[in-house]
Amino acid sequence: MELFIDSADVAELRAAAASGLIDGVTTNPSLIAKSGRKMKEAIAEICSILPGPVSAEAVATDVEGMLNEGRYLAKIAANVVVKLPLTENGLRACKTLSGEGIKVNVTLCFSAVQALLAAKAGAYFISPFIGRLDDNGADGMELIREIRQIYDNYGFATKILAASIRTANHVKDAALAGADCATIPAKTFAALYKHILTDAGVEAFLKDWKSTGQSIL
Repeated sequence: MELFIDSADVAELRAAAASGLIDGVTTNPSLIAKSGRKMKEAIAEICSILPGPVSAEAVATDVEGMLNEGRYLAKIAANVVVKLPLTENGLRACKTLSGEGIKVNVTLCFSAVQALLAAKAGAYFISPFIGRLDDNGADGMELIREIRQIYDNYGFATKILAASIRTANHVKDAALAGADCATIPAKTFAALYKHILTDAGVEAFLKDWKSTGQSIL
């Protein structure tokens, strides 16, 4: 499973990239606004930090505007993936951009039939929002399972990018459900390392080793 960091904070991304375990980045207009930076300079720097896919989102709502913004964003760096909403106009723009060889991440997916349409439009990624579904009384992981089965049934190459993930358990469940990737906040990524028994085991081993008075080097 590929792991992406959902952030436009350069310090967070550099720290995550240093682990060697991060495969890409997702951003959105809210994250860019929070960073206080210009979109182009922020995306360019992020792309230089991590060579994997970096999703940069268009904000236009009409097809022509999405196409113009998508083409502009794609020119910032070779690893930019243009992010478009799962609307009729978004999928029309996705079809055109994908046909031009530009990778598209279709976002704000909340149903399996939406994901089917995105795959038919040539989306490189589909981003079902797990946490938001859970917040509204639905089962986000069931959506991942449904999309996985549909894509496997018909051989769609679109990658399932589980989004709106809040916990380490969300990451585990998305992996079990067959998601190809998960995009997670930096704090959630840090939590993946943690388990109380691991911490206790390390403490016990170090205590026993110290009692021997030895040094490995």
